[in-house]
Amino acid sequence: MNNNLVNSLHRATALEEQTIYDHLLSRVEIDEPYQLIERLNLLFIEGSGYPDVEISRALNKLVISKLEAQDFNHILNRCCYILINRWHTSPQRKAAINKLIQLFDDSIPKIRKVYSYSKTVRQLGDLVYEFTKSEQYLALKRFVAVINQPTELDYKAQSSEPLRILIPRYPYLYKHCLLSEDSSYEHQQMIQQIQAQKQRKFELDLSQYAAHQIRLATIARRTSIEEAKKFASPIPNPTLLNNRELFAALKQFVGKVEGSQSYRDLAQNFMAQTQPNQSFRSFKESLYEYITPTSIDSSYIRNQFNDKLYKLLQNTIPHSDDENFSEFLLLRTCNQMLNFLVVESSQKPNHFVFIDLIANVGPTMTVGLLLKIVLICRKVKPYLEKRFAILFNHYESCSQDGVLWLVKVLENLNVALSANFGGVDLSFIQ
Repeated sequence: MNNNLVNSLHRATALEEQTIYDHLLSRVEIDEPYQLIERLNLLFIEGSGYPDVEISRALNKLVISKLEAQDFNHILNRCCYILINRWHTSPQRKAAINKLIQLFDDSIPKIRKVYSYSKTVRQLGDLVYEFTKSEQYLALKRFVAVINQPTELDYKAQSSEPLRILIPRYPYLYKHCLLSEDSSYEHQQMIQQIQAQKQRKFELDLSQYAAHQIRLATIARRTSIEEAKKFASPIPNPTLLNNRELFAALKQFVGKVEGSQSYRDLAQNFMAQTQPNQSFRSFKESLYEYITPTSIDSSYIRNQFNDKLYKLLQNTIPHSDDENFSEFLLLRTCNQMLNFLVVESSQKPNHFVFIDLIANVGPTMTVGLLLKIVLICRKVKPYLEKRFAILFNHYESCSQDGVLWLVKVLENLNVALSANFGGVDLSFIQ
């Protein structure tokens, strides 16, 4: 389809789009949620019986305009968010958001059985069906899971449930898992606000829990374990790691990992020793020495991983080897390493190196390697988060039991990012 025809179609349908948006914006102020859900049912699912004829005509005109599925997805997605943006701030109306999603989930078998309706209704049904398989709809379902997260949810008792129900636990994934390309500015702002709130709560819970556990251990050393049990923590463990795993992770990400140096110390020293007039080739040699996990006793690291990493760095932007090191080259190199260590893209979701690392050195050490990279180039933190969003989306329909290795890594990353980029001081754990 040429650009002139696309522009012509867009101009022809823009008025109908806006008519539907304006209509829903006015109705959401006066109708109860159940009334609005029934309106969406009549308008988009049944395709008939809508009380406002002008709105039905506007939608019919959109359907018969040979609208691309992705354009219709954008329209229906925006219609849903017009309601959700109004409802999500009200505790009484939050339940309606689940019912809105249920409307579309229940519509799938219904739409597939439509044979006798008019051609326009069949076309509408096909478009709605495509919407329920779209990335926008998946992002919408993840968003609903986040805002409707129960205050107390025993995730461990739901380990046979899909990975997707854990999305509320990982604020660092929100930007990439809850937003789609056509998300409005208002929705982006809302996600940013929710992300900040959830991140802050996790950091506080983690700090309080760790402090209380250390206090209990001190009491037990001075008196007895029985005496310490009297001071049992009223604060639940905010992670899905057991106490041993959690404190191993905290000591790894906050404490000393090489001699008297923490990951943060190592990163600062490495960058301090990097000279602006150093060649890019020389920088990559130094970077290899910095990244290589000398403290890990693993034959896989010695015999396979180190060699693969060295070759990757040698083949990273080789035409710039004789140029001076620069921040731009640092950024490009760190991006390439994250592609190699985690996953390249949703189009190329292979992650064999990542799986091998976890199998051979465990989730905590694997996250430690990634942390080393992000600490020398903080601009790649969003890029790292996007790599994990790709993995999360790739496995989201699998049971948690089936991808326990990924859950452990996601939990470790939550701790690592909070300890090194959060607003709570966890240095007392050292």
